[in-house]
This record gives sequence, C-alpha cells and structure tokens, in this order.
Amino acid sequence: MPAIDIARLKTQAAVLVEKFDQPAVFIVELEKILDLYADRTLRTTIAAPASVLPAYRAPQAVLRQIEMELNPLAASFPEQTLALTAALWQAGYIETRLLAAALLGKTHPETPGLVERINNWVGHSRDKRVRTALLNLSLIRLRRENPNHFLELINTWLNPAKPKLWEYAIYALIPLLEDPAYDNLPPIYSLLTPIIQNAPSSLQNELVEMISALYRASPIETTYFLRQSIAGSTSPQTAVVIRRMIPALPAPLQPAVLEMVRQKTSP
Repeated sequence: MPAIDIARLKTQAAVLVEKFDQPAVFIVELEKILDLYADRTLRTTIAAPASVLPAYRAPQAVLRQIEMELNPLAASFPEQTLALTAALWQAGYIETRLLAAALLGKTHPETPGLVERINNWVGHSRDKRVRTALLNLSLIRLRRENPNHFLELINTWLNPAKPKLWEYAIYALIPLLEDPAYDNLPPIYSLLTPIIQNAPSSLQNELVEMISALYRASPIETTYFLRQSIAGSTSPQTAVVIRRMIPALPAPLQPAVLEMVRQKTSP
C-alpha cells in the first residue's frame, strides 16, 4: 500500500466524481483507486474472517475523500445518486457498500424509492458494518428532516409478526435518541412498549443499549415508561430477562428497575 499523498488523493477523487452520472465507468475507476491503496498483506478475494464480503482494506482516508467529493452531488441529484448507489452495492465489496450507504444518507429523504431501498438492503445485509451504516448513515436526513416518516419505517420493523426485524429498529432509533435536537419521546415509548413487554432474551444486549439511550435522553420519563411496561407485561419471561439486564443498565436506574421486577414477581 503506497503512502497517501493527500494532494494526489484529492485529485484522484475529483477526477473520479466526474463520472458520477456514469455508474459503470465510476465503479471501474473507483476500483482502480481502491486497488492502488489496498493493503495487500491482508486483502483477499474471498471474504475476510470478520466479514462475509471481500474488501480492499484501503485506508479510511481514501473513502472519506471520495465521499466528501460526492456529497454535494448526492444532495443535488437524487435520481443519479440512486443509480450510482445501486452500482456500488452490486460491486459487492465492503468499501463500495459502505460508500453506497453513506451516499443514501445525503440524498433528499423524499426521493422516490429511497426508503424502500434502505429497507431492502438492511434485510439482505449479512455484514454487520454495512448493516450498521444503513441503519445510521443512510437514515440521517430522514431521521432529522422527517422524523414522523422515519418512525413509520421503524414501526414496520417492530411488527409483532416479524421479531427478527426488531434489532434493526432498535439500532436505527438509538441515533435519534442521541440527537440533542430531538425531544419528542412519547411516540418512541409507544413503539417500544410491546418490545419491553415481551423482552426477548435474544435482544437482551440491544435492549440494554436502547434503555440506556432513553435514560440519557430523559431519566424521569424513561423510568415511568419502564414501570408501566413491566407492570403491564403478560409474558412470564419479561421479568427474567429484565432482571438479567439490570447490571448493565445505568447505575442510577438499577434500583428502580430491580424494584419493578420484584413487584412484578411478588405473589
């Protein structure tokens, strides 16, 4: 892997984005750049041990520079961006899919087909890094500019008949809760009530992260929400799973949750 000459990299990225509206040509030129900066001591044509996708293992600075050059175009030309992201996704490398996910997050949130694409790709992403990027980066503008539409998407993932999608909903919600500009928590509590009342053991770690994020956003409201949810649960496993979670919850919240569980399980 050659040392990164920042001036050269900027020139390479600027020349590359001139092919923005030519997806097939863009992919060919992008792969030349990634191959140039690839770490050949690690790169392999088969999936790396930590991923199900092949990777060039190019430095993050390379992708960041390309993304910076593309961002203004992605914001201004949504249809061309969707065409380019489709080609990037089809290329099948970690780097190309991460770039596709980032560009979706720069696209106008009302672009036809955008949410459907994110939804489809999340459901077919086996690589954790890519799935995380889709749940966070790809949803940035939708989350900030149209939170109601964003919550509608989350609601589809929280379908009681599709518990395998609940994890996606949880990880997509956490960035919203961490946004200091967002303070409308009641709709989120309503969405999450069935999840807390069922508390599947397979989502124990994810629930800890969610509850912790909720508590940081509003300790009083979150404590009340948990009390009501646990008291209203009809699932026998809820108290068991919540009890296991207590040591990982924020320290000030632990005594209150322990008391909630005790009340739930007392004769």
